[in-house]
Amino acid sequence: MHSDTASARTPAAPTTHAAPTWDPQQYLRHSGHRTRPFLDLLNRIPELPTRPARIADLGCGPGNVTALLAERWPEADVTGFDLSPEMLRRATDEYAGRTSRGGRLDFRHGDLASWLPEEPYDLIVSNAALQWVPSHPGSFAAWINGLRPGGTFAFQIPANFSAPSHALLARLCETPRWRGRLAGHGARYIHILEPAEYQARLIELGCAVDIWDTTYHQLLTGTDPVLDWVKGTALRPVLTALGDDRGAVEAFLAEYRDLLREAYPPGPCGTVFPFRRIFAVARKEL
Repeated sequence: MHSDTASARTPAAPTTHAAPTWDPQQYLRHSGHRTRPFLDLLNRIPELPTRPARIADLGCGPGNVTALLAERWPEADVTGFDLSPEMLRRATDEYAGRTSRGGRLDFRHGDLASWLPEEPYDLIVSNAALQWVPSHPGSFAAWINGLRPGGTFAFQIPANFSAPSHALLARLCETPRWRGRLAGHGARYIHILEPAEYQARLIELGCAVDIWDTTYHQLLTGTDPVLDWVKGTALRPVLTALGDDRGAVEAFLAEYRDLLREAYPPGPCGTVFPFRRIFAVARKEL
């Protein structure tokens, strides 16, 4: 799931938290903005070493971007892995099955913190999911080892966790009113590396690396659009922790909404929501 889908794994925190419950419909409300970075990543992935190719999508979320992999390589066998039952059900119902040129698209349960390639892959890709796995750089060696020679490991990861949307959420979770129930649920950006750090790690693993970052100045519309955005991603651990306590949910969202309104005031055409993302395409040596 993405990620933004964040359905890949529960973030590290001082105490053990339940895995977030995901809402595919809420996540897909901003599917245009969420899909654009994956398209930018997909455009930079080179041709794959074998046909039909074997492809893994780590943190596939509701499957909409996994389907784009099957469109580019319609003869390939493509598997999306995710930790969220809700996302997997949506992905399977919408996209699983044979492709137009005899390939296969399916979805399986998988925890990115422990996932290992069970067969050689031509492409392992992850879109907006690795931010939920604090240990993800430690998995790069095993994932690249699972690629065929000439295969590619590619990912896109949000890098906006110091932006007001996330900084305010972390601060609110630590206030006296909410600390007892929500401590640790809002801060999880410290394990995201900078582009040069990802580049160095991937080069050390014997890959030719294309890495870059982009800040998308997304124009969101509607009432409280930034709150609506984070309800699909960053707020999932908070909403899961508050559970069925509707009074607490409404009170927390009201406080957070007011903070977001001040940080992201609407303009004449909508609300600008800058969002930085890091991209990497690492091709294994032949």
